[in-house]
Amino acid sequence: MTPKHILSVRDLSVTFPDNNGGLDALDRISFNIRPREFVCFLGPSGSGKTTFLRALAGILQPTSGSVNFMHRHQPRIGMVFQQSNLMPWRTVLQNIMLPLELENAGAVDAEVKAREMVNLVGLEGFEDSLPRDLSGGMAQRVAIARALIHDPDLLLLDEPFASLDALTRERMWTELSNIWQAKQKTVVMVTHSINESLFLADRVLVLTQRPGKIKLDVEVDLPRPRAEDIRYTSHFGELAKKLREAIE
Repeated sequence: MTPKHILSVRDLSVTFPDNNGGLDALDRISFNIRPREFVCFLGPSGSGKTTFLRALAGILQPTSGSVNFMHRHQPRIGMVFQQSNLMPWRTVLQNIMLPLELENAGAVDAEVKAREMVNLVGLEGFEDSLPRDLSGGMAQRVAIARALIHDPDLLLLDEPFASLDALTRERMWTELSNIWQAKQKTVVMVTHSINESLFLADRVLVLTQRPGKIKLDVEVDLPRPRAEDIRYTSHFGELAKKLREAIE
């Protein structure tokens, strides 16, 4: 039986120590996420978005509160950062295989799965290319494939397209949406782009300025799969206005 929620966060707070009594980054954040849901956290710079993702990933211990996975004590988590962080001496295929190598998976099985990921992210023909020969968008596709290869329970995305130019970034929204449709993973993504959050997500949660609190939780009732021209519909504009007002 599929659980109603895959992730439950309760009263999550993070304070970084300093000489003035501590810097409050997050303040009592609570929410639930359903299986296979794509959730975007939207907020201005300095709202604690990356801190929040690090706490979900277990990289950062929260000052108080809890992060609970409903069906597994040690969940598999994949993470994609703002930069692709590929190993420059490894090919596309070798970079994607890395998580399985670290888990001591068999070489043949790892390569088969890596080639499946190459096909999923549309990089056929680039298996033997080095990162220096890839565009920014292609490198991020490799990073997404690497994060997905070990079949994570939760995929975390930390503004993965922030360093790309505007046209490439918009193309990557469609690429990521197609990948999500194919794999149906539970995804939490942080962004400061209203259009990005609405194009990709099932729900958008708006964070306030530091210390980050949840100000608004909006269901994105746009049909899937989403074509690029959905951004020019009146309903998309209404949702964007609602999010913009919450941020301002």
